[in-house]
Formats: sequence, C-alpha cells, structure tokens
Amino acid sequence: QVQLVESGGGLVQIGESRRLSCTASGFTFSRSMMRWWRQSPGKERELVATIVPDGRITSYGNSVEGRFTISRDNSKNTLYLQMNELTAEDTAVYYCNALLVRGWGQGTQVTVSS
Repeated sequence: QVQLVESGGGLVQIGESRRLSCTASGFTFSRSMMRWWRQSPGKERELVATIVPDGRITSYGNSVEGRFTISRDNSKNTLYLQMNELTAEDTAVYYCNALLVRGWGQGTQVTVSS
C-alpha cells in the first residue's frame, strides 16, 4: 500500500520560511525520482521541484528557483521542501509523489498572508 503523507504546512506571513515534509512508504523510496507539486484554486497542478534518487541533482520551477530547496533523507524515507521568502503567490496545497508510482497524499496547505 503506497502512502505519501505531507506535513508542515500552515499559515505564514510574507517573507517567512517554512519546511514541508513528505513521508513515504509502500515502494522503494531510495530508488525513486521524487517531486513536489502544488495547486491553487482555479489553477492547474504545478510541478515545483524534482530530485533524483541519490539527491545529487535537483530541478525547480521558474517561480520558485532560488527560493525553494528540495532534499531527501533516504534513511528516513522522507522528502523535504525548504521554502524561503514566501509570497502570496506561493499559497497552495502542496503534494509529493514518485515517478512511476501510483498515488498522492492528502497534501498540506500553505497559506501566505498578505
């Protein structure tokens, strides 16, 4: 049973930082390409960041490049997203998933106040 549990969201103010976590089970996390996504009401789901299995290569969407950092701890089956200099446009539900693995978590809501 694939499980993806996102956590760490909440209400933050513009300019503040937040770290999200995604704890995974039911598949071989250490061999999986992992991704963070986000979705705001009325918008398509947006790919935020990607990380290769060993964590050495990452990529980011243009809107978060330079502000967000994706990382992972394979010993803990956990994916992270460090979010800095948050803006109102970062308000969304954030999800993690694995390439070629069926399943999404419930997401974690990040609300950045204006």
